[in-house]
Amino acid sequence: MKTWILPASVTLICWGLWGFIPKITTRYISPMSAMIYESLGALMVGGIVLVLIDFRPEVHMKGICLAIATGMLGLTGGLGFLFAVKSGKVSVVAMFTSLSPLITIALGYLILKEPLTIKEGLGILSAFAAIFFFTI
Repeated sequence: MKTWILPASVTLICWGLWGFIPKITTRYISPMSAMIYESLGALMVGGIVLVLIDFRPEVHMKGICLAIATGMLGLTGGLGFLFAVKSGKVSVVAMFTSLSPLITIALGYLILKEPLTIKEGLGILSAFAAIFFFTI
């Protein structure tokens, strides 16, 4: 088995649950309150990781700044997701927001010069078709 399959499978399950549980959460508390508690959950995971690396995270200013920006973008996106899922169908909101890798792919192509194959291009077109059918 390829080494990336297990962690990718864990990610798939976690992100699938991450997309579903907020629909129920926002029935009981506001999106902003939910974000506070989600941040506490993230701090708990961060604490476990800190223990696993013996309280010695790597220090590189550019890496630190990029990681902080990533955390801010992730939480801001999460807050937007909470507001969207509170009033929209979880299936449609999750499908729409799951197109975010298209931005990643475009940036990888434009900035990192990562090539796109015809097969990957067809996958991107299929993703657009899927969101079109989900939202009409």
